[in-house]
Amino acid sequence: MKPLQLLQTNCWRFKSILRRHDTFVAFLSTSLNKKKKASGYEDVNQEKYANLVRTVTTSKSRRQTPERIFEEDSFLYGKVMKSKPEERTSEPKAPRKQSPLDNPNKATLAMENLDPSFPLKFSLPSRSQLANGNIPSVTRILQQTMPMEQAFYLERWKQRMIMELGEEGFIEYTAAIFSQGKSFHTQLEELLLAKEGFGKKQVELEDASGYLASVQHVLLDVGGVKSLESAVCHPDLRYLGLLDCVAEYRKKLCVIDWKTSEKPKPHLRNTFDNPLQVAAYIGGVNHDKNYNFQVDCGLIVVAYKDGSPAHAHFMDPNLCLYYWDKWLLRLEEYTEKKEDKQ
Repeated sequence: MKPLQLLQTNCWRFKSILRRHDTFVAFLSTSLNKKKKASGYEDVNQEKYANLVRTVTTSKSRRQTPERIFEEDSFLYGKVMKSKPEERTSEPKAPRKQSPLDNPNKATLAMENLDPSFPLKFSLPSRSQLANGNIPSVTRILQQTMPMEQAFYLERWKQRMIMELGEEGFIEYTAAIFSQGKSFHTQLEELLLAKEGFGKKQVELEDASGYLASVQHVLLDVGGVKSLESAVCHPDLRYLGLLDCVAEYRKKLCVIDWKTSEKPKPHLRNTFDNPLQVAAYIGGVNHDKNYNFQVDCGLIVVAYKDGSPAHAHFMDPNLCLYYWDKWLLRLEEYTEKKEDKQ
C-alpha cells in the first residue's frame, strides 16, 4: 500500500474510534444523571429502630437459650400479661364421708387360733331377708358408675364381636365364657378344699381346664384357706358381694379374686375395676360380723385359657387403702344417681 493510502486508512479508523467513545460517554452521562427510584427505607426512622435492628442481627450469632428467647419476646412484643387460669371443678381426691377399711371394734385373730371348721361359706341373702329393702351388689355399683372411657371401649368391643359373630353368636359366646368361668371356679374350689384337707376328691391336672393349669404356680403360694365362694355384707355402707376366696398368699391373709381372660393382663392397671372390687370385699369382711377375722391385703389372679402362666397381682395394705378410697367415691356416685331417679 502507498504511504498516502495508508495514512488515509488510519485516519478513518481513528475517527471511528472517537465516534464510539463519544457515544459511550453520552450514554454514561445520561445514566448517571437519571433520577433514582424512591426507596421506602429512606422514610424509616433509623434511630427509632436502631436497637431493634441491632438486636435481631446480633441474635443470629448468639446462643439461643430459653432465657434469651424470653428476653427477645419481651423486647419485640412487650411484657407478658399473665391472666388468672380458669377455675375448673375436678373430681375430689377423697370421698366426702370417710369410712375406715378396717374395723377397730374387731380384733384380728392369730392364724393358729382360727376355728378349724373353716372355710366359711355364706349364701347371699334373699330380698325378704334384708331388713331395709334391697342392697346393691358390688358388681352392680361398679357397672352403674363405670367411667365413660371404660364404657366406650367395652361397648366398642361388644359391637365388634356382634359384627363378627352376629347377635345370636355373641349371646352364645358370652354364655360359653360364663360357663367356662363357673367351671374353673368349681374346679378351683375342689382343688383348694382337697389341699386343705376339707375335700375328698383331688382334681387331676390331666382333667383340669387350661385355666386351672394356668394358676398352678400361684397355688403353690396359697394356703390357710379361710373362706370360699362366700357372701359378704357391709352393714354401715350397705352393699354386698360374693367373694371368691380368703386365704394366705405368701403368709399374708388376702381376699383373692380369680379372673379369666383371653388376653394377657401383666399389670394391675389392665384389670380395670377389679382392684376396687377386691377393696370393697376387704371392707365388707372386716365389718361383717359373720367373719371373726380381718384382712388388709388383696390378690387378683388372672388365668388364661391356653394354660399359660397366670399373672398374680398382689395388693399390699397401702394399695388396698388407695383403692378403698376410689371405691367409696364410686359408692357415693351410685347413691347420688339413685337419689336423683327417685
